Amino acid sequence: MMWYSRLDNIFNQSTIVKSKWAPMSIEAMLMIALGVFFVAFTFAPVGMGGGMLFVPLLHYGAGWAIDGRTIAVSLTLTCIVSFGSGLAHRRKGYVDNSVVKTGLIGAIPGALVGVFIVTIIGSHMDTVFKLLSLGMILWAIWKTAVKKKSTAPEEQEMDGKIQTLPLQIGAGIGGALSSVLAIGAGVIYVPIIRTFAHLRPRMAIGSSLHLMMAVIPVSILTHLIIQPADALKQLLDDSPFILSLGLLTFIGARSGAHFGIKHVSEERIMLVFLVLIIVVALRYIVDLTGL
Repeated sequence: MMWYSRLDNIFNQSTIVKSKWAPMSIEAMLMIALGVFFVAFTFAPVGMGGGMLFVPLLHYGAGWAIDGRTIAVSLTLTCIVSFGSGLAHRRKGYVDNSVVKTGLIGAIPGALVGVFIVTIIGSHMDTVFKLLSLGMILWAIWKTAVKKKSTAPEEQEMDGKIQTLPLQIGAGIGGALSSVLAIGAGVIYVPIIRTFAHLRPRMAIGSSLHLMMAVIPVSILTHLIIQPADALKQLLDDSPFILSLGLLTFIGARSGAHFGIKHVSEERIMLVFLVLIIVVALRYIVDLTGL
């Protein structure tokens, strides 16, 4: 909480840039911009879109409420990460198209259901968002840690056998959580793909990113369609700031993906993945308990 207090002091004491969404200082805008670049650079090589950190940056940094507008912006940044990193993985051949096609059958309907869930939750979105995020992350930590301990040779190689129904159900859950929590759902897709499609880490990551590339635009459009006119106007008012964040996100994702593919081993990628989601889990625990 000390970190948040220091951030609040910076935001409140600095020169204010007027915005009809929320007042932001120059320092706050720069801090958010640097944070967005770092998140994109770090998350791109591990098959995650960064939504778990984009939302806190916008919520605590910009003072935006956790609602449909913030979710749409976070999803937009996450989508940019998925494209920036996903295309780099495809050029290297780290995508299994059959796994992606199978997963999309569950993921896209799941994303539409997730948007509907957001409209039902309404004013309770903040608490529900954080509780669901924490539960999802703890599950992913357990699943990734268990997978990492496995040393069986068949776990390390593709065997060509896709467990279709479990993969589609898991992808559907990922799609729904993507819409509800404003994430790419790589934290769900990667373990699901590794477990039910038996892909090696880089292939699972590339395939996860391609699921995001198809699912997130559907979720964004659906969120925007159900937003009231004044919410859309607020988005347009802040469009220069949002576009600049998008550009930084793309640069961060492309550079992070190329760096990760060239210089980071598969084992280290999964270790980074595990560390990142543990850090995010701690952040939500602190937020929910008020420590």
